[in-house]
Formats: sequence, structure tokens, C-alpha cells
Amino acid sequence: MRPDPETTPPSDASPEGRPRARSARRVLHEINAYPHNVHPALVPGISVDEQRNNYRTDKAVFGAAALAIVAFIVWGIVSTDSLEAVSDTALAWVVANTGWFLSAIASVLFLFMVGVAVSRYGRIPLGRDGEKPEFSTTSWVAMIFSAGIGIGVYFFGAYEPMTFYLTPPPGSGVDPETREAMHTALAQATFHWGLNAWAIYALVGAAVAYSSYRRGRLPLMSSVLTPLLGLKRTEGVGGKLIDMFAIIATLFGTATSLGLGTLQIGRGVEIVSGAGDLSNTVLVVIIVVLTIAFVASAVSGVARGIRWLSNINMTIAVLLGLFVFVVGPTLLLVNLVPSVIAQYANDFMAMTGRSSSWGEDSAEFVAAWTQFYWAWWISWSPFVGIFIARISRGRTLRQFVGVVLVVPTLIFLLAFSLLGGTAMHLHEGGADLAVDGSAQDMFFALLGHLPGSTVITVVAVISICIFFITSADSAALVMGTLSQRGNSTPDKRVTIFWGLAMMGIAVVLLLLGGDDALQGMQNLLTASAMPFAVILVLMTVAFWRDLATDPMSIRHTYARAALQKAVVSGVEQHGDDFEISVGRAPAGEGAGADFDSRDESVTSWYQRTDEEGNPVDYDYATGEFLDAAPDDGAGQPHAPADQRP
Repeated sequence: MRPDPETTPPSDASPEGRPRARSARRVLHEINAYPHNVHPALVPGISVDEQRNNYRTDKAVFGAAALAIVAFIVWGIVSTDSLEAVSDTALAWVVANTGWFLSAIASVLFLFMVGVAVSRYGRIPLGRDGEKPEFSTTSWVAMIFSAGIGIGVYFFGAYEPMTFYLTPPPGSGVDPETREAMHTALAQATFHWGLNAWAIYALVGAAVAYSSYRRGRLPLMSSVLTPLLGLKRTEGVGGKLIDMFAIIATLFGTATSLGLGTLQIGRGVEIVSGAGDLSNTVLVVIIVVLTIAFVASAVSGVARGIRWLSNINMTIAVLLGLFVFVVGPTLLLVNLVPSVIAQYANDFMAMTGRSSSWGEDSAEFVAAWTQFYWAWWISWSPFVGIFIARISRGRTLRQFVGVVLVVPTLIFLLAFSLLGGTAMHLHEGGADLAVDGSAQDMFFALLGHLPGSTVITVVAVISICIFFITSADSAALVMGTLSQRGNSTPDKRVTIFWGLAMMGIAVVLLLLGGDDALQGMQNLLTASAMPFAVILVLMTVAFWRDLATDPMSIRHTYARAALQKAVVSGVEQHGDDFEISVGRAPAGEGAGADFDSRDESVTSWYQRTDEEGNPVDYDYATGEFLDAAPDDGAGQPHAPADQRP
């Protein structure tokens, strides 16, 4: 009987090849114990579009969210006063009891995302190993610009710096209407729209992109929490609640932006047409017309609709900025930009630490400005995060975080410096910029003091309309995705429904605000963002757990352990003269001695399943399922393994 090399110990008389044969057989036996015979360190990644998912409308998520939103719209139309009273009470409670939580999240997420980028996890791709980005860098930045920046840069670009210039933030120690106040005002505005804001977007975008294009999960908020909650809870009631809260947060955040855009567009129409103040009826008509436009864009898809409009609007916005730069106080603006960068960096910690603990003035300022912005960014984060996840496939985490944090921050700093700096310069010269008016008045008052004001006002209104469309259709597509279990091309009827829902909420917010629509929008937005703020905390923990068990992280752990052991052993045995080669180490002494490669936390995620979630076999070498089930989208059965060429 031939001795089994697995059980027969080696002897000096054994042939030289026997230990190698025994080692190879043992390794093969161990590898076969893993899903699809692939060690967790060698999985190249899984994209969600390689999975066999059954995309369908999640009746629980869609039904509950739709019912809640329709009820809210009806409430706002039937009893605006009672809704306003409830929103005021909710806002007061949130600011008094949880305002610190919003501020803490903005700071912690910034530090977390920077930590991810500079750590060894920064090399991990948001996709399979070696996958190339789908979009060019220019188109990528343009779509981020249009989806995440939107109308706000026009609405607040001149108004916010001017407000801080006339009334400096509490504790800043500068006198109003001075050059020191100018720099402080621009730094404070950049703080609200810069790194902290985009860190919130970056977390959601990176977590969703990684989960979907590296781990093969559905692009849902709930899927990101799988490492923390487990698969059953993620697909159960808890996961459905998370996706429902994401839809509601997106609706309120986007509707607020659409409401601001409507006010801005309405003011532009008043100026260009020479008409008097527009009634709410006319503003509602503007919303309806633009809703029709963004629904048409949304159902056309990302590549055709959103990318096309984003590139156009980026060009218009850049040309508008160059126009203001050339015809405005050019020399002041050239010197202002680097100074504001330095001021922003210098004041960053002081602005981060400003809270109600500094007194009543500080509490009022933080509640009216900083906490409103953090709530706005949180409410926008599901749709902006999922959208930039879709367009960032193939980027590394380091590249993703660097671009998503730095590029928009610089764009906002430039935009506020151009618009706000020009407005403050004109004010110094005695120009009337309607400083006691509304935010939408400020922007067009600024344009009115520049050459060719009528033409440039028309161009600005067109740009705002495009921002309205790109922001809204991105949100409608994302809410459709959340409603249909991660379907990247959701049913048009679902997309249209959410577009109409956004329109309805925007109308209610305008009615709710009355003469001060902005305040009404701020109240509801701040209160509605709190549930998703808690989800962001859980998402941070889950994302970190995912990164720690990524195949690239496992390989890094093995490499570090192997090199350290090899160098120590080499020096001990051979002094300076040794080289490193790969061979089998004694049991319990190898590079993976301290790592359990069979633990379900590192193996279960790449077990492939069919449309019903049942395990099926898969060949990673050929990229094919080894059963007779239909493939992704083609509807043709896979040939059995022994019948393939």
C-alpha cells in the first residue's frame, strides 16, 4: 500500500520531492475549504453588477416612505399653521438637546476620512483589482460639482459672506465692515461649505462604492451596515427602516434646495421681466415646469442626462466666475484668495469649537447657521453619496477622498471669494446691495452693479435652472434606487413619483415659510436630519470593519508578518548574507499564524448566490457561475462547466 504523504512523516531516506508533494497537497486541501476554492486574501473583488440580484420594488420601503411623504404634503396644504407649530417645536428640541451631536459628526467624519486616505486602506480600490474608472477625471469632477454644490452657491455666495461681514461671528474678535471682517467672513462661509461638509458626502460615497463595487452588495444604505448588523438584520426590518430614513432625508434636503432655487429663479424673473413681486402661485408654476424638466432628464439616465447637463453647467458657472473676476475688483480678488485660504486654516479649530457653551450669541449663531448646514449636508448625503459612488467606480480610496474633500472646498472658496469679495468691495464703495433684503436679492443686486447686468442675469437664471434639474434628477434616481433594492436603473414610474414628491414638499416648504420661506425650510430640514445622523455613526463603524478585512488588507497583514519573520530568521541564521524566498513554514509559525482565514467574517461575503439568495458555485478564474441559472441581464442559461469551450 502506498503511504499517504499527508500522514506519513518525512524521513532522511525519502526522496527530495516528497516534502514538496506533501506540502502542495496540504495547501490544496486547505484552499478547497474556502468558498469557490479562493483564499480570502486572493479575492479580486466583486461588483454588484456581477451578482445575480432580483431587483424589484421593495414594497415596505417604498410604501412606508411614500405614505409618510404624501401625509406630510397633505398636512402642509390643509393645515399649514399646525405643521409650522410642530416644526418650530421640533427644531427647538433638536437645537437644545442634540445640536452638539451634529457639530461632533461633522468634525469626526472629517478626521475619519482623512485617516482612511492616509492609512494603508487608501490604496484599496472602489472596485475590482485593476479596474479602470468609468468616467474621465473632468466629467467626474463636473458631475460631483453639479450634484453636490448646486443652487446654494448662487443663493448664499454673496449673502452669507456679506452677513458675516456686517455682523461678524461671535468670538471672532473683529470689528464689522473692516478688512479683517472680510477675511473672517469668507473663512466662516468656507467652513460651512468646505471640508467638514464634504467629509459627510465622502463617507457615504466611499462606503456605498466600496460595498457595491468591491464587496458586491446592493447599493443601499442598509447594505453598508452589513458588517455591523449582519445579513439577516440588514435585509430585515432594521435595514428597511434605514433605507426609508435615507429616502425621507433625501426628500427634505433636496426639496429645501429646490425651494431656495425657486426663490432665486423667481427673483431673477422679476428683474429680467420688470414685473412686481411674484405670488406663490407663480413660484409653484416655476417648480412644476422645472419638475417636468428634471423628470425627463432623470429617466434618460446618468450618461445621457445628468452628465450632459453637468458639463454644460460647469462651463456656464466657470464663465460666470471669470466674468465677475474680470469686471470686478480683480486685483483685490487675486490677493484675497490666498489670504482666505490662510485665514480658513488659521480659524479652522476656533470655528470647529464654536458652540452654545460660549454664550447666548454663540448659541444663536450656531443654531441659525452652522447646525443648519450640518443638517443640510446630512440630509443630502444619501443621494449625493450614492450618486458620487456610482460615478467614482475604479478610483482608489486615497484618490476619492482627496478629490471629494479638496476640489469642492477650493471651488467654494473661490466662489465665495469672487461673489462675496466683490459684494463687500462694492459695499465699501457705498453701493446699495439690498443688505436688509433676502438672500436671493443680494445675488442679483451684485450682478446689477456689473457691466451687462441684464444679460448676465439671464445667464445666471439659466444656470440656476440647470442646477435645479441636475440636483433633482440625481436625487430622483437615487430614491428610485433605494426603493428598488439598489437597482441602478430604477423603474421610470418610481423615479417620476419621487420627482413629484419633491415638488410637493418644495411647495409645502414655501407655503410653510410664508414671508420668510428660508426659515421655514431650515426648521424642518434640521429636525428631519437627526435619524440619518445616527445612521452615519453606525456607517462609520461598519465601513472600518469592511476595510480591515479587505483582501488587500489581508495581503498587507501577511506581507508585514512574513517580512518581519523572514528578516529576523535571516539575520539569526546568516547574519548579513541572506535572501528571502517563499516556502511552507511549520504549522503555527507562518505569516498567517495569527489570522483565521476561515472565519465567516472574511469568507462569507464572497460566497456567490442566485437571485433568491441561495449559494451557487462560481469560477473566479473564468468569471462564470457553474450552474444553469440565467446570467445577468441576458436571460440565457450558463452552460455546464463540462460543456464550455
